[in-house]
Amino acid sequence: MESLGKQITIDRGSPVPLYFQFAQQLQHLIETGVLPPGTRLSNEVAMADQFGLSRPTMRQAMQHLVDKGLLARKRGVGTQVVADRIRRRLEFTSLYEDLERDRRRPSTEVLSIGTAPAGAETAAALRLEEGSDVVTIRRLRLADGEPIAILHNHLPPGLVELTREALGESGLYPLLRRCGVGLSGADQTIGARRATAAEARLLDESRGATLLTMVRTAHDGSGRPVEYGSHVYRASRYSFAMTVAAH
Repeated sequence: MESLGKQITIDRGSPVPLYFQFAQQLQHLIETGVLPPGTRLSNEVAMADQFGLSRPTMRQAMQHLVDKGLLARKRGVGTQVVADRIRRRLEFTSLYEDLERDRRRPSTEVLSIGTAPAGAETAAALRLEEGSDVVTIRRLRLADGEPIAILHNHLPPGLVELTREALGESGLYPLLRRCGVGLSGADQTIGARRATAAEARLLDESRGATLLTMVRTAHDGSGRPVEYGSHVYRASRYSFAMTVAAH
């Protein structure tokens, strides 16, 4: 991009590393809207030549911004400025509802739905015998057509009847409420780990990319567990937000 040459300057006499000088200035152009979401950047070889930097230095600068979630590398497309990161408040809502509220055009690909024996962790969460049949659902959630999360849910048998069509058009919690299942609260744990190769392919991330994790057990009004979820989210495109009160 020729216009970048007029907006990014490299000071070779500065103690600041060259890659960081370039990355900081490019980040400023992204955050101020000079380079809006979707902007395609030239390849790293061409940019290195344009700014008189070595290819490893340019690669390090670009990777720095990829790791911060400001740039994304896409197969067949190249490097692009990404859309604003989705920030989700830690409330008892479904991801689908949160995306609808933020006008991010949620959509769902149902990867699988069926019945399977409950493992030890799932059985304990749902207060069932290990090996008992549970309903298992695996979905890919998208926002504005971009993959955001892989959702893996487990429900006690006979609770509700769910179809691929219904799950593709709505979030799980709204469907439960429509079927008369009252939801009163949930216990949840937030963490992080590296993506598997299969997860990276589904989420359009590089293998080993960092994913946020959330494990949640939802309860009805009587305190009975009605859903156990284990989800992963793209850390480059997603974050959780919370308010902490002082005592």
